[in-house]
Amino acid sequence: MVDATGHAEDEESAAVLRTVGKVIKMYRERKGLTQAELGAAIGYSEEQVSSVERGRRAPKGQFLDAADQVLDAHGVIAGLKKDVEEARYPKKVRDLAKLEAEAVEICAYDNSVVNGLLQTEEYLRAVFGSRRPAFTEDEVEQRVAARLARQRIIDGKQMMPAFSFVHDEAILRRRVGGRMVMRQQLERLLEVGRMRNVEIQVLPLDREDNAGLGGPFHLLRLKEGSTVGHSEVQRFSRLISEPKEIQILELRYGVIRAQALPPRESLAFVEKVLGET
Repeated sequence: MVDATGHAEDEESAAVLRTVGKVIKMYRERKGLTQAELGAAIGYSEEQVSSVERGRRAPKGQFLDAADQVLDAHGVIAGLKKDVEEARYPKKVRDLAKLEAEAVEICAYDNSVVNGLLQTEEYLRAVFGSRRPAFTEDEVEQRVAARLARQRIIDGKQMMPAFSFVHDEAILRRRVGGRMVMRQQLERLLEVGRMRNVEIQVLPLDREDNAGLGGPFHLLRLKEGSTVGHSEVQRFSRLISEPKEIQILELRYGVIRAQALPPRESLAFVEKVLGET
């Protein structure tokens, strides 16, 4: 992870940033420039260039583009933007994104906020903005970028997994971010819910039985045949692979789906709530 000042916090990110720094340093020295001269040419301070070359700071895309041009790197430095972008994300996000990329089916139950893969940018900013103690602006931007990057798995053009989402009705009625933000979010649910590989269900509040009272969780069925669970509550995020725990989550999810409205009725329910919002 990279913290609010842009410094690496986990070894995987640190290794990426060290490699990026070495590449920039190699091209700078080949060009015969000092750190101060490179900084002046691209609009950054000598200290910033030094921090990037030592792998202590994640350079922004503008830094990499400018350095690529000044150092005649012919796209080598600019091509590192994707690696640096991913290094900015929290490690738990990177780990989850890797599993999602390997999944043939993703199932999720949520009872507090809309699932992260379905959130609009305005909604997720409101979610992160409500966190206490509050995130810094840099931390919010980091998490927004990471969340939006994960969502590419739904909007991607390549082979996509099957998705099953069950949301508690309370989520649809909780006006996170205000009326207009919630309207846009409900419209997004309707849009995604009409995709052929996505099923969205609503678990109404008037159900006497709710097998999801224990909290939200994900199930990811991977290409090689195994299933992994993921649970995130408060500040704790954990991946679950122990077979007995997976059995419990699979049983629980099956019951939750049975308790919820069918997909077509669920979309009609979302439309009804949208009309009331």
